[in-house]
Amino acid sequence: MKKIIVAIDGYSSCGKSTIAKQLAAYSGYRYIDTGAMYRAVAYYAMQHNLTDDTQVIDALKSIHIDFERQSDGTQHTMLNGEDIERPIRTLEVGNRASQVSQIRQVREFLVEQQQAMGANKGIVMDGRDIGTVVFPQAELKLFLTASPEVRAQRRYKELQEKNGGKATISYEEVLHDVNDRDYRDTHRAESPLRQAEDAVVVDNSDLTEEGQLRLVCVLFNERMATL
Repeated sequence: MKKIIVAIDGYSSCGKSTIAKQLAAYSGYRYIDTGAMYRAVAYYAMQHNLTDDTQVIDALKSIHIDFERQSDGTQHTMLNGEDIERPIRTLEVGNRASQVSQIRQVREFLVEQQQAMGANKGIVMDGRDIGTVVFPQAELKLFLTASPEVRAQRRYKELQEKNGGKATISYEEVLHDVNDRDYRDTHRAESPLRQAEDAVVVDNSDLTEEGQLRLVCVLFNERMATL
């Protein structure tokens, strides 16, 4: 059976990783979390106190990122052989990842790895520039969006759940962070977030997780039927 590349782009806290994982499971494809790759670079920079761009660029040769499937079927991010899946999911690492993603050499370093991962197709990859830069030739491109308020509420709930029902910051702070990241993502000089012309827009502001999955599976099947 012919395999394709599915590129999923969109704003932060839109549930890109969730739907990408679900579609990968549905299709039997490999899931590549590019956001985790930028978070891994950010985490390395934070752990080694790399405060300026030059230091981060020099450190790239010492960074090896991979993904390892766990016994429960989940996929964890590995940095130089260390499982960093949990520590890279904090708001602090996310903010630092948004910053390092603006460094041209970091993007080139990771894009090259991402393209190698998709050389044989059969992948679902999510991020900010997958359909525009990494795989402009992807057979199916999705662009996820939702209102900033909805995304902030989702992120706030997620932080609460990770901290035993108590968030370490307020909803207002999360909303400010969402808006700030949107601005950085869409205004950075290197590969800014934008919708590919041939991408299907999925606004999930009012969609349940189940409803979104049904919609995306339909889009996937429709695309496969045209090949």
